[in-house]
This record gives sequence, C-alpha cells and structure tokens, in this order.
Amino acid sequence: MGSFLNCVAMRVLSGEPIARGRSHCMSCGHKLGVLDLIPLFSWLFLRGKCRYCGSKISARYPLSELVLGIVYVVILAKYDLTLKTLELVVLYSILLCVTLCDLDKHIIPDRFIVVGIINRIIFILLSGNILEELKLSVIGAFSVSLPLLILSLILDKILKKDTMGGGDIKLFFMAGMYFAWPVNLLVLFMSAIIGILFGILAKSKKNEENQIPFGPAISVGYFLGMLVGSELINLYLGLF
Repeated sequence: MGSFLNCVAMRVLSGEPIARGRSHCMSCGHKLGVLDLIPLFSWLFLRGKCRYCGSKISARYPLSELVLGIVYVVILAKYDLTLKTLELVVLYSILLCVTLCDLDKHIIPDRFIVVGIINRIIFILLSGNILEELKLSVIGAFSVSLPLLILSLILDKILKKDTMGGGDIKLFFMAGMYFAWPVNLLVLFMSAIIGILFGILAKSKKNEENQIPFGPAISVGYFLGMLVGSELINLYLGLF
C-alpha cells in the first residue's frame, strides 16, 4: 500500500490518470517489473537507483512503505478487527498521500479531502448510531478548522498576506470528522509543536517564497492523537 500510495500521490501531482497502468521510473519512463516493486527490499537491493537508467530513487519510497506498515499494525493492535480499523486505515492512507504531496509541491489536493469526507460518511452510515456519530463528526470537523479559518482571515487582513494555507484548514476539517473535539484541540497543539520542530530541522533556503509544509505535521499530530489522545486527555482531567 505504501508503494501504491506513493504512485497515487506522484500521479496526482503530475496530472497523470491514477489508473494509467503499471508504475514506471519518473526519470526514464521505463515500466517497472515485479522485482522492482518489492516494498523496502527492491530499493535496498538496487541501492536506491533505477535498474534501467541508474537515476537516484528517493528514500521517501522505502520510508513511506515502512511508516505506513507500522501505522497499519498500530491501528490493528488498538482497534482489533473492527470497522473502526478499516475506517482509520483509509484515513491514514489518505494522510500519507497528503504528506507526500505537501512535501513535494506544498499543496494538499482537494480530491484527498473529498475522499476522506466520503470515507467518514460511509462509516457513519455503517455505525448503527448515525445521529450520535454525525454529531461527533460535525463538532469535530469545525472544532479546529473554523477557529483557524477566522484567525487566518483576520491575520491575512492585518498582515496583508496569506498566513495559513487553505489546504491545511481543509485537512483539519476532514481529519477532525474522525475524532472528538477534545482530541482535535490536542492534535492542533501537537501539530504546532511538530511543525515548529520541522521548521527548525529543515534546511533554510535564501528565498522569501520558501515555505514549510504543515500537512505532514498535521498528519503526524493525528496519528499521535489516535494513538494516545484520549488517554492524555483523561490523564489531564484526572488531575482535577
């Protein structure tokens, strides 16, 4: 899945049809064979280079394959064989695509936001408690995205420049549908910290247009929120 979603993200960014056909080298265009597509191992055996043209293959491919595999195992361990597991597997697959696109081009394609919303709606209908789940999703979606939108519009007006990408706000809206509002607020806090750390670690370029993508920080924040969000909130409330 990590390899497939890498392909999806690259084709969305390049404007290629997702169902174009077999994967190919982004440098020479040669179609990749079975031995070129074994997750993790193909990249290691080929020493990070294309078998056909020798061009360098980014380490993002094996890393995203490894990370997504770990994420899937964590979700399964936490929620067992349930509909919630399937729902979150789809969500974090979308978040991987969002992360890859934001890292590459500093954009979050709307189609991933739409797919995430549709996925949540489907599982609301399958939940057996539609009204309660719908209420949870609506409150969760707006708990962070609406205040951020208002704050962004105010700061844009004051500073006379864009202060936060619209894609980030849409991402908070979509992913917020999956969690209760206290978890979403915690995720916002964690994402801000992670974003600052990414900014410190990133190599700065002498370019005023240089931007730090916030989508990856939001995605990591939502993974941590899924993993320990409720537990941290209960621990905090237990102090009073």
